[in-house]
Amino acid sequence: MKIALAQLNYHIGDFAGNTEKIIRTIRQSAQSGAELVVFAELAMTGYPPRDFLEFDDFITKTEEAIHTIAAGCNGIAAIIGAPSRNLTGKGKPLFNTAWFLNDGKVQNLTHKSLLPNYDVFDEYRYFEPSADFGVIHLHGKKLAITICEDIWNINEIPMYDRIPLDEIIRESPDLIINIAASPFHYNQGLIRRQVLRENALKYKLPVVYVNHVGAQTELIFDGASMVCDDGGNIRKSLKIFDEELCLVDIDDSFYGAKPADEIVVPETVSDISLVHDALVTGIRDYFGKMGFSKAILGLSGGIDSAVTMALAAKALGPENVRGILLPSEFSSDHSIGDARRLALNLGCPHDLISIREAYSALEHSLDPFFSGLPFGLAEENLQARVRAVLLMAMSNKFGYILLNTSNKSEAAVGYGTLYGDMCGGLSVLGDVYKTDVYKLAAYINRENEVIPVNTIVKPPSAELRPGQKDSDSLPEYELLDRLLYQYIEKRRGPRELEEMGFDPALVSRVLRMVNSNEWKRYQTPPILRVSPKAFGMGRRMPIVGKYLG
Repeated sequence: MKIALAQLNYHIGDFAGNTEKIIRTIRQSAQSGAELVVFAELAMTGYPPRDFLEFDDFITKTEEAIHTIAAGCNGIAAIIGAPSRNLTGKGKPLFNTAWFLNDGKVQNLTHKSLLPNYDVFDEYRYFEPSADFGVIHLHGKKLAITICEDIWNINEIPMYDRIPLDEIIRESPDLIINIAASPFHYNQGLIRRQVLRENALKYKLPVVYVNHVGAQTELIFDGASMVCDDGGNIRKSLKIFDEELCLVDIDDSFYGAKPADEIVVPETVSDISLVHDALVTGIRDYFGKMGFSKAILGLSGGIDSAVTMALAAKALGPENVRGILLPSEFSSDHSIGDARRLALNLGCPHDLISIREAYSALEHSLDPFFSGLPFGLAEENLQARVRAVLLMAMSNKFGYILLNTSNKSEAAVGYGTLYGDMCGGLSVLGDVYKTDVYKLAAYINRENEVIPVNTIVKPPSAELRPGQKDSDSLPEYELLDRLLYQYIEKRRGPRELEEMGFDPALVSRVLRMVNSNEWKRYQTPPILRVSPKAFGMGRRMPIVGKYLG
């Protein structure tokens, strides 16, 4: 059977745009000789539609779009993900559905059974899980249609006691087709390959897997759709972070294959280039889908703002990324020089606005209250907030979106100023630990020096007081990031961390910083997700919680 895999970038709620793209892809697939074209989970609406699903008009427009598309499915069949109404009168009002279109109409609906309700997923809020399982017939073949989580190991979703494919396999299908909305994180591609391998080997069937590509606010989809034979060997893999339409002929060679080797999935970042490309995709789609084109950011001469500018220049074009140098009396000459060199290397416009006068004016206003008191955190934060005011003024006046440059290490321990350096419309590095920011810098400089070497090798500093270094307030990042990873990504509590060899005093100090700064993170911009556990929608902690584990 000749099957076209349609790996597309959808726009949530853009029914006209999504419909036009899907119809065009169906026509291209038919012209290439495909008998079936497969689109991703909830392709019609974009993923995740969230509370749009609670609007009856939204569902009506979905149905209208599906029937418009079905009318053009003559001589070729299509599988498209979209919500459907639950007409049983029991449970939630909607199903997450794979619509099977053929001969000009809707022929069959297959509903998702295993609804993820963890991390960034919240599908049980909207959808009713299906308890019905069966195959779809096309050209003498029996197709087992599954939706994303329906092929994952039952141990990953312990609330369910039935695996859809265990039921469907009784009807002797010839092929598994899985439509998915699987967001990127740095090792998700390897995990998916392992899952497909396990399913292919367990059911002795080839698997066709189709995923989204592109970004939807925080979530980034890498695509990487693929087809494997019944031994779990990847026979075709589509592009990463790019749209692609690919025709695959599932013939006899896909059956009776030698079992693929097991895939070893590392815990931490295995390929920094994937993180780089994911962040570029996230920036590009956030701006493009919001109708924006120009970014602005504070350029300090430090590594975080340098990496952020390089990523934004790659995503939007260097002419559309404006750097503003905002030196204070504590800024070093080399930081100003490093920032200028970076902007020149990238070809980005840049300007210098000193904050001395604005800061002095505020100092003068506060002098009746601050007089005689030592210089401290209030004065440091005042400088950061002056910078934010100036950046937002430029943003408002010239139509820029301010990029936030804080990294995950800083966000974790509250090392940032609310309404100051934590401002922005999008957090680019908020899910990248400081040590990985350095890896990104090395990757950006892999062919030539884009980020000045001095920016990379000098001790990191906020430069808000004389001689300030990050290490004055924080443990060394190498140690801090290892501890944060175990606590945030691996959810290991104080006892476990101490058993791993971390100093008890350090554990207590760091965990206290993380938990006591939850209120700050509630007010940060959307964070591009590149790890298995990012701050934001995937990590929901109480602000007033006392537990230090």
